[in-house]
Amino acid sequence: MTSLIQSSPRQRRSPIGGALIALGALGGGMAVSLTTSALAQTAGTAMSFFVTSRGAGDGANLGGLAGADRHCQSLASASGTGDRVWRAYLSTQTREGVAGVGARDRIGPGPWHNAQGVLIARDLEDLHGSGNQIRAETALTESGQRVPGRLHDILTGTRLDGTAPSGLDPDMTCGNWTRSGGDGAALVGHHDRVSAIREPWAASWNSAHLTRGCSAPALSELGSGGLFYCFALPRDAAVGKP
Repeated sequence: MTSLIQSSPRQRRSPIGGALIALGALGGGMAVSLTTSALAQTAGTAMSFFVTSRGAGDGANLGGLAGADRHCQSLASASGTGDRVWRAYLSTQTREGVAGVGARDRIGPGPWHNAQGVLIARDLEDLHGSGNQIRAETALTESGQRVPGRLHDILTGTRLDGTAPSGLDPDMTCGNWTRSGGDGAALVGHHDRVSAIREPWAASWNSAHLTRGCSAPALSELGSGGLFYCFALPRDAAVGKP
């Protein structure tokens, strides 16, 4: 599937001294290629946070948390950072006796940096408080590109503090990320912190409003391309929790 986020064919800004790295032909046609991972590591920090450059391909049906995690891992691997364990920042609701999971409980303790080595948050409290650095210019994709403003609704299914909606609430996670039709809805955040509603919650990065459905067309009505946040666990983290 073609990525919704297109990189410039001419140049990319490096985090190293703000220099511009030409991506065109040099000399006898030799192309210069430097991965996002290499750039971040040269700057001293490996990428541990990104917004997916594309959705999973079926609206809000991500194949559950496991499918969303696989999508994160695949995109991270393509960018050169697949040596970490990646988790989608998504919550699920309690349904049919299965306990819900809060997004904040899935992503490790931090800190997290974007593809340019910029610190996003030091820890979970920083991430869910006023100190996080999630903005249009820092909430980058795995390849270090900005997400278009027309796609600023990022799927989370999550409350402001990173916890899951109650099982008594209506569907706020598109059937725990298995629905792609007109039924249900999902909580989304605004990665660019922009909203026409002049209320602090309306510009939240993780819990701004509900979508109008779970299909790709329904998601796009208010500005979602089915994108979501991915966070890397610590390198020594024990894997097993969903």
